[in-house]
Amino acid sequence: MIALLFGTAFWNLGMKRTKQQDLFNSMGSMYTAVLMLGIQNASGIHPVVAMERIVFYKERAAGMYSALPYTFAQVAIELPYIFIQTLIYGVLVYTMIGFEWTATKFFWYLFFMYFTLLYFTFFGMLAVGLAPDGSIAAIVSSGFYGLWNLFSGFLIPLHRIPIWSRWFYWICPVAWTLYGLEFLRSYYGFRHEYLGVVAAVTMAYAIAFAFFFGLSVKYINFQRR
Repeated sequence: MIALLFGTAFWNLGMKRTKQQDLFNSMGSMYTAVLMLGIQNASGIHPVVAMERIVFYKERAAGMYSALPYTFAQVAIELPYIFIQTLIYGVLVYTMIGFEWTATKFFWYLFFMYFTLLYFTFFGMLAVGLAPDGSIAAIVSSGFYGLWNLFSGFLIPLHRIPIWSRWFYWICPVAWTLYGLEFLRSYYGFRHEYLGVVAAVTMAYAIAFAFFFGLSVKYINFQRR
């Protein structure tokens, strides 16, 4: 539904590249999709992880398994699900918006969307791991989403962010995603030669959030006796 909604709203937008505003519109479609889908994934995982953590506490106390296999299972089950989600969304939106049909650009688009949805999902899991319940995790997460939105480089391009605040741009995962999806060097300051580095950093965020989720499961216990 979301893919059809975005595809319809931004129909053939990718073919319009004659004016600078057309490029901004194209960037805006990617920016909106990243935030909307990412936050939806992260928020949707909160109640699931919170509920499963209660079961985990009981089964760990019974000696059935430790934190490591539980974390591995939680992370691994998301990989194929998000891959299918990315594939369905990516094919529909890429076609309907009318982005340039080259194999390289299409697969890079899928790559960045996949790891973006992964790190949002793992961040949602981590938020629950660090909070006593899903409600508090949602409140804390919303603050991070606001900061990621502000420092993503879309609302305020990097060169217009006050110099004392630019450090947050470089640790903002959404900024790296947008860097990978678009290269409007003249306005946003994106450079194509950094694509490999951007891809590695985007992957690293997903891995880091999953890793710290595992640590939170292992060392933080909110079980009430």
